[in-house]
Amino acid sequence: MQYVFVYGTLRAGEVNDIGCAAERHGIAAPEWLGAAHVQGRLFDFGTYPGLVIDDAGAPVRGDVYRIEDALVPVLDEIENVYPGVEGLFRSHRLHVEVNVEGRKDRMDCLIYPVAAAAVEGLPRIESGDWVAHRTTRV
Repeated sequence: MQYVFVYGTLRAGEVNDIGCAAERHGIAAPEWLGAAHVQGRLFDFGTYPGLVIDDAGAPVRGDVYRIEDALVPVLDEIENVYPGVEGLFRSHRLHVEVNVEGRKDRMDCLIYPVAAAAVEGLPRIESGDWVAHRTTRV
């Protein structure tokens, strides 16, 4: 078991919903632990967001789940992360502050950020919340 922070299309109800991804592959459902945030900058790639981790950035909203190890390769495939291949997203581990049952906790999470160079010229999502942004844009 491990933890993952999701901030975009892997969030519940989104196109790559983490729970649906697990179900499609016969993997136990991820356990939602709570809302969380990381410091960074969130950008709009059109049909999905990209997160640049930046301690000087703003809070980027997401969710933390406890997942089966077997789900990691599924998430890697969704994010096009393959060993030895340089892609847009990369697999990274980060300590994330999460609200679990009303108390704050820090957890070591798997996260899929993008490189800062990849967001040049893209619109920034100032709210730091992909779902709120996606549902309000024209």
